[in-house]
Amino acid sequence: MDQTFDKRKKVILDFISDDLYVPMKIKEIAAVLQIPREQRGELKEVLDVLVNEGKISLSKRGKYSKGTAVRLKGTFQANARGFGFVTPEDGTEDVFIPEENITGAFQGDEVEYIITAAPSGRRREGKIVRIISHGVARVVGLYEKSKSFGFVRPDNQRYLKDIYIPAGKEKGAMTGHKVVVELTSYGGEHMKPEGEIVEIIGHVNDPGTDILSVVMDAGIPSEFSEKVLNQAVRVGKPVSEADRAGRKDLRNWLMVTIDGEDAKDLDDAVSLQIEKGNYILGVHIADVTNYVQENSALDREALERGTSVYLADRVIPMLPHKLSNGICSLNAGEDRLALSCIMTFDLSGEMIDHEIAETVINVDRRMSYNGVAEILKEGSEDTEEVQTKSAGKDGDGEGRDMEKIIPMIRQMKQLSDILRERRGRRGSINFDFPETKVILDDEGRPVDIRPYERNDATKIIEDFMLMANETVAEEYYWRELPFLYRTHEVPDEEKIRQLSAFINNFGYHIHVRNEVRPKEIQKLLDRVDGTPEEALISRLALRSMKQARYTTENTGHFGLAAKYYTHFTSPIRRYPDLQIHRIIKENLRGRLNEDRIAHYEEILAKVAAQCSDRERRAEEAEREVIRMKKAEYMRSRIGEEYEGVISGVTKWGAYVELPNTVEGLVHVADMRDDHYELSEQSYELIGEHTGRRYKLGQTVRVRVTDADKLQRTVNFEIIS
Repeated sequence: MDQTFDKRKKVILDFISDDLYVPMKIKEIAAVLQIPREQRGELKEVLDVLVNEGKISLSKRGKYSKGTAVRLKGTFQANARGFGFVTPEDGTEDVFIPEENITGAFQGDEVEYIITAAPSGRRREGKIVRIISHGVARVVGLYEKSKSFGFVRPDNQRYLKDIYIPAGKEKGAMTGHKVVVELTSYGGEHMKPEGEIVEIIGHVNDPGTDILSVVMDAGIPSEFSEKVLNQAVRVGKPVSEADRAGRKDLRNWLMVTIDGEDAKDLDDAVSLQIEKGNYILGVHIADVTNYVQENSALDREALERGTSVYLADRVIPMLPHKLSNGICSLNAGEDRLALSCIMTFDLSGEMIDHEIAETVINVDRRMSYNGVAEILKEGSEDTEEVQTKSAGKDGDGEGRDMEKIIPMIRQMKQLSDILRERRGRRGSINFDFPETKVILDDEGRPVDIRPYERNDATKIIEDFMLMANETVAEEYYWRELPFLYRTHEVPDEEKIRQLSAFINNFGYHIHVRNEVRPKEIQKLLDRVDGTPEEALISRLALRSMKQARYTTENTGHFGLAAKYYTHFTSPIRRYPDLQIHRIIKENLRGRLNEDRIAHYEEILAKVAAQCSDRERRAEEAEREVIRMKKAEYMRSRIGEEYEGVISGVTKWGAYVELPNTVEGLVHVADMRDDHYELSEQSYELIGEHTGRRYKLGQTVRVRVTDADKLQRTVNFEIIS
């Protein structure tokens, strides 16, 4: 390997082109060509150039072979920094696309690509060679008028170029309007996309325009058609004697709903009795399928939406309010149809019996998380004050007997603790991150941002819903009927190795044998609990996990360490729950004949894929709104100082998270006391002259220097 680079290329190309050649990994090629270990880096460099030129191909398993590179298909996802990723159609890990290899692809395009490099221990790299089809037709952004034309700056930073709007195609838009653009040309490497304005959302400063822009950019429908609304009115009738016929009557059971103060769609109620030393837990879920018939206009709309979307100032429901807040909501003091999972546990939390039944219920009282937490405080008395605090926003069911409800709540806490402890013993992972709560004024401006912490009441509901979901999933798995499961696969071995290498910097380690077990991740989280690096390592551990999704095959839930898991408890706001309720009810009624089983086998894979996609869409919109409101909140606090923790370190700077969950970037250009370089081994920024170090988990004091609502970014400078 002492020839010139071109000669090296020819030697290797001649070798690989030999008819006797079979696909080989780099170490095998080095062995055949008798290349010393210290020169394998040069060999790798030559091989990567040949792959990039399309003269040889590189497989997913890191094997090189003769012939042109294999063309693969996937969806392009751009990044605001210029590079991008392709999500392969076969579901394997995303492929990194450097800026010079994007070849004019647009966000959301279906593309053909080749693998150009598969570095050991790192993400594969590729090059886009053909655009098959465009996945985005409309873009939301800010219109700016020029002399003889206009342009739109896209809200979504994945759209890397402004969109040119020719004269006469602006539809009356003025500078400062948020608009929807229909693309007429996608541009190219050296040409901007072009489009025409089809809708004016409102002025950028108008209340609500910002969040509506996110909704429209995500393609989330915010209105229901007249047909769907009319159907909701027709079916949303009070519970009748005919509705109650054949159902288990639980109206005399003491039960409550426990939700946030502002919740309106109450789809789960809970009851608890103690008989013969056993806990009898009832999880009662709204029977939405009674009102949303399969393949009706309501059903088709619900499947299209997939999920309700919860934003800072609004909820975009999966079902019209007539149903979601009306007859399907388990309002206190009113007869409601339900699907109940009634589980019997011994005092150790072992389930000894269960029943899934169609029921009719009447909730005794609506309660709030904060009110229940107040009841559970040590020393709380059964006073009127506690009763008032425990009520929901409207005080529903105040006339019911709280003297019986308060002891039941305390027994629920006992059972919840037992179930949680059992789940912890089997290795369930508890990622206990504080969610962000954004408080808006009447004009939609953020007046406060704070972590939304869970309390004992939220944990009770979480534990009971998890138990019901597992119970239903296990029963229908063993019934061998078509079903939808909520699955979470074992993490990739490579990602766990990367996590293991990273936490070694902090003195932690993970035992990885043939594959990582969830209990090892939970042990790590327990060890970092209360340390400065807790939030950081917890997040990195979460990022090393795969994304949960809906599937027709039960492969278990890694994060919960559960062999069987489904989503059964929220049919008002999640379509998968609604779908499995239909299957359960048909089974209970003896109607799952061969034709119906074949029907579900045919449709469920598509339902699973659709619901997984819609879930990701909703989560991304929710994240974008939070990021936008955080930037808007910090915009009025430029110059203020805060104490925060370094939550991320990159070559372009350090990310710092404040106690209120706002995260901002300290750019290396703003670290003027020295020239800082990233040490990838220790995840630190190190000053070249001073030796000063900024590392993950370190507490620093920062000053807010900038906040951009449109870009959804916050910038800090370190002051100590």
